Amino acid sequence: MEVILAEGTEHSPIVPVWQEMVVGAVAFAVLCFVLMKFVFPQMEKTFKARVDAIEGGIKRAETAQAEANQLLEQYKAQLSEARTEAARIRDEARADAEGIRQDVLTKAREESDRIIAAGNEQLTAQREAIVRELRSEVGTLAVDLASKIVGEALADEARTRGTVERFIADLDTAGQR
Repeated sequence: MEVILAEGTEHSPIVPVWQEMVVGAVAFAVLCFVLMKFVFPQMEKTFKARVDAIEGGIKRAETAQAEANQLLEQYKAQLSEARTEAARIRDEARADAEGIRQDVLTKAREESDRIIAAGNEQLTAQREAIVRELRSEVGTLAVDLASKIVGEALADEARTRGTVERFIADLDTAGQR
């Protein structure tokens, strides 16, 4: 079957009209030209900017991560230094405290020894004073007793003193035996 188109007959829906084809081709070419000249370069710039922003963000994040790790290491080093310094200061304080304690104990011992020595000196002086007082009292009592026993007065001072001294000397030698 041959289809013959005649002028004035209706156009077949299968075969396009050549004028429409030309207008469609020109419109398509203009549209492609406009898209390629203005739209695609703009889209390319936008995509490139987005890629750069993403890659830059990743690089900035990596840089920030590296910097954070470096700061963490510095912090750990400073913390370790601070702990070491604190331990050193604590040890020095303990040593100082021990030194102070030893000084205080030494001073307390010295003061105690001084007080004991002063007390001993005072006791010795008091003992000597008491011995002198007792000697004179014992001498006087001995003379009085001897006067009563003998019946005569031993008034002579030098004689009395000699007798008392002899009596006390005898007591000392008897006490040392």
